[in-house]
Amino acid sequence: MILYLAIGALAGVLAGMFGIGGGVIMVIAMVSIMKLSFTTATGTSLGAMLLPVGIFGALEYYRRGNLDVRAALLLAAGLTVGAWLGARIALETPPAMIQRAFAVFLVLVAVRMWVTAA
Repeated sequence: MILYLAIGALAGVLAGMFGIGGGVIMVIAMVSIMKLSFTTATGTSLGAMLLPVGIFGALEYYRRGNLDVRAALLLAAGLTVGAWLGARIALETPPAMIQRAFAVFLVLVAVRMWVTAA
C-alpha cells in the first residue's frame, strides 16, 4: 500500500511539473517495483487517472494564466477515444511487444528532447 501511495505521489509531482505521470512514471514503477504485468500496470494507471486527479494542478495553472481550457477539453475528447482504442490494441498485442514498443517510444522522446533543448 505504501509503495502504491509513493508511486502515486511521485507521479503527481511530476505531472504537476511536466504534465506526465501515467505511463511514464506509474506504469514503469508498477512493472519494475510492484512486479505487475505491463498490461495490468497500464490498466491500473488508467484506472487511477479516471478520478479528477489533475484538478488542483490544473486550477493552479489556470489561476496563473497558463491553461488553455478549449485546448484541454479538445485534448480530453481525443484522449477519451484514444485511450479506448489504445486499450483495445494493447490487449490484442503480445505484452512483450507492447512493452518493447513503449521502451522505443521513451528513447525516441528522450533523444528528441535532448537534441531540441534550448
